[in-house]
Amino acid sequence: MKRSTRSSAVQSDARPGPQSDGVHAAPTGDRTANDLNNRIFFRLFQVANTLQRQAVKELGVTTVQWAVLGALSEARSRSGISLGALAEFLAVSRQNLDGVLKRLERDGLVERATEDRDKRARVVRLTRHGLTFWSDLQKRIFRFYSQAASTFRFDERVALVHYLNSLQTELMKVHLGKRRGAIARKASS
Repeated sequence: MKRSTRSSAVQSDARPGPQSDGVHAAPTGDRTANDLNNRIFFRLFQVANTLQRQAVKELGVTTVQWAVLGALSEARSRSGISLGALAEFLAVSRQNLDGVLKRLERDGLVERATEDRDKRARVVRLTRHGLTFWSDLQKRIFRFYSQAASTFRFDERVALVHYLNSLQTELMKVHLGKRRGAIARKASS
């Protein structure tokens, strides 16, 4: 199946950021590169929100719940993983992860327990019910993946993973210095 050659990056759409009227001109650098970067990051925002909406609608779980269950289902995590290690792996804050874990605990899918080797340490792991739930959910997830990525050839999927990995690596290196603006000041309070 051949994909359409129409590029989403060239589509005209409403989005935040630099506008063509010059009023909100990019502060530095090449305007074309800034506009393209704005489109990339806005698309990532939209894709993440669409994934969240569709996951809840079609799978009955949020994307974070999905990621937590998937991470805990891996063989190396079966005996449990610390909250900090899980938060780092998923690239979420411990506070947000704690709220998700409380909901999954309430549903009987995960439990917090003492680590086998160090009784003082606490770990998170899937319950027996959680393993069964994940096994059933995984079948639907594979159908979800198949439908969502149906227009991508194998080599395009490999390239997409490569570029997303590269972008995540570079995002983790971003450092702009002091925060500016009312929203940033409020967030740091």
